Amino acid sequence: MSSDEARQGRWERRLHCFCTATRFLTILPLAWGRADDGRFFRASLPLFPLVGLCIGLAGFLLSTLLLQFVPLPVVAFLAVAGLAALTGGLHLDGLADSADGLLSHRPREQALRIMKDSRIGAMGVIALLLVLLGKYVAFSTLDLRILPLLLLLVPLAGRCAILLCMARLDYVGEQGGVGGHFYRRLTLREIFPGWLLLFLLSALLLPGFAILLPFLLVTIVLLFARWCRNRLGGCTGDTLGASCELAETVTALAGAMLIF
Repeated sequence: MSSDEARQGRWERRLHCFCTATRFLTILPLAWGRADDGRFFRASLPLFPLVGLCIGLAGFLLSTLLLQFVPLPVVAFLAVAGLAALTGGLHLDGLADSADGLLSHRPREQALRIMKDSRIGAMGVIALLLVLLGKYVAFSTLDLRILPLLLLLVPLAGRCAILLCMARLDYVGEQGGVGGHFYRRLTLREIFPGWLLLFLLSALLLPGFAILLPFLLVTIVLLFARWCRNRLGGCTGDTLGASCELAETVTALAGAMLIF
């Protein structure tokens, strides 16, 4: 095989991985390579932050356009709704299930069974309300010039959080579940590019935010991962979704407080 053919093969594999990650994390109907998703699920994991950046770029462009014609609170609401809609509520569903299980004060096995239940409990409802309200309050208090920039960073931060949890925890959910199809322990080398991208974009777009944001996110995500290990012995697909929503909300609120 020539070097050109090998290079083409590498790029084709990367494109497969990106499309697989995009189909999993969003509702975008990318058809190319769908039949090969099973082969590329695990290899696509390091590209989760890149998908998050694409989601953020869509939020940046749409909010920049809408702010020319629509009041800030309305754009903030549309931003929160858009983030949920574009992901099909995947991470919000994980957040609700995680809250029901982790906050149930039941033994590990019972907590895991609660998380598998499709019905939502009181803790799940409260968690959803707090996260959605937290994002809306943060977005609606920002300067018109800052909101699009923060919307670029928020989805990226959420997907970086998922990778950090996967680097720290073993999988304890059902092997037949959604998480079981793609989960594997990641190395720090695999998650480093995503976190570096988050830091560099923060430094470029919101310099006063750049140093604190990665430190704050890493601290909070590691504390959440430790809680999952102590309560469940590891993580599930639901707790990964919860870590994404937690990181997005922390990023939004921290941005609102620091840039206010």
